[in-house]
Parts: sequence; C-alpha cells; structure tokens
Amino acid sequence: MSVITETDPAAHADTSRAFSRNRILVQDEISEVFQRVDPAQVASLVTELRLADRIFVTGAGRSGLVLKMAAMRLMHLGLTVHVVGETTAPAIRPGDLLLAASGSGTTACVVKAAETAAAQGARVAAYTTNPGSPLAAVAAAVVLIPAAQKTDHGSAVTRQYSGSLFEQVLFATTEAVFQSLWDEDAAAPEELWKRHANLE
Repeated sequence: MSVITETDPAAHADTSRAFSRNRILVQDEISEVFQRVDPAQVASLVTELRLADRIFVTGAGRSGLVLKMAAMRLMHLGLTVHVVGETTAPAIRPGDLLLAASGSGTTACVVKAAETAAAQGARVAAYTTNPGSPLAAVAAAVVLIPAAQKTDHGSAVTRQYSGSLFEQVLFATTEAVFQSLWDEDAAAPEELWKRHANLE
C-alpha cells in the first residue's frame, strides 16, 4: 500500500469520489433488503417481546453489538432486559424470552444459548438469514433478513464485505421494532429518558 500524505489533492479527490459512490451503494442495499423484511414475522417477534416476563439478548460479534443496542432501547421502554454473558445476567426460566441473532443461524454459542433457553422452558425469537438453520428450528418466532451470509463472498445480494448488510438491516429492524413498541406505549420522550444511564 502506498503512503499518501494528508495534503495530496489527488488522493483527497479519489477518497471523496469513493465515499460518495459507496454511500449510495450501502444506502441502496440496506433499502432493498429492509423492504423485504416481512412485517408479519416482525409482528410475531414483537408479540413474544410483549408477553415475556424478562428478555435476554444474545449474538456474536457485530450482531451481538446490535442486540445490545436493541436491549438498551427495550430497557428505555421499561422492559426487564439482560445481555447473555454479562456477570449480572440471571438464570433464564419459563416465561422469559431469549432474543438471538445470527446471520447463518449456525453460530455455535448462539445456537447453544437458544437450545439451553428452550430446555429451561423459555421461548426463543431469532433474527437470521437462514430459515432452515438450527437457530430458526428452536425459535418460536423467526424474522428472516434476506441478506448474504458472512461467508458468502460471491453473493449477488451485496457488494459489501462479510456480514455487513445483515448487521445493518438487523439494526434498522430493531430500531423499527422499538419505534413500534413506543407507539403503543405512548410515553413521552422525557419519561423514557429517566431510565437512561446516569453513571456514564
């Protein structure tokens, strides 16, 4: 890789053009896949969220980070939410819901958590690209995000690297789920803000 100084005008122009081009690429891919997420599947997952005594979230890597963000928003709505693997997460039990995300639906730690949750009498809801996966098989509600899996490097679905498109649409979907739950809750933003962390 050649060394480029910050004052190189040609490099600056190339980067500017590349960013403009790729901004459109990312935006268009997200829009295309997001529009194909089935609202009926999302409604089933939201029903599971509503009925759960407590909600646990799990995912590996970037998918896990997205579900941590979703957990924060669900907490803002007053729901009891735990992140699997955190030291303060209690045992899961009947009446609880495990919300899991795995693009492939085969991520070992996520599938194991789902199987354990089901064995304990809890319910499972999942986001995945793969409806025939082990994760989908154990879930009571599955939201299919029709993006490429992270190992599908020759996909016609996306030009982005690895699982980026799945993670992007996963984030957008969880945000729309939060907005839908908030519409029903009808609480003022100031009420939600009272639950926001104040030890930051």
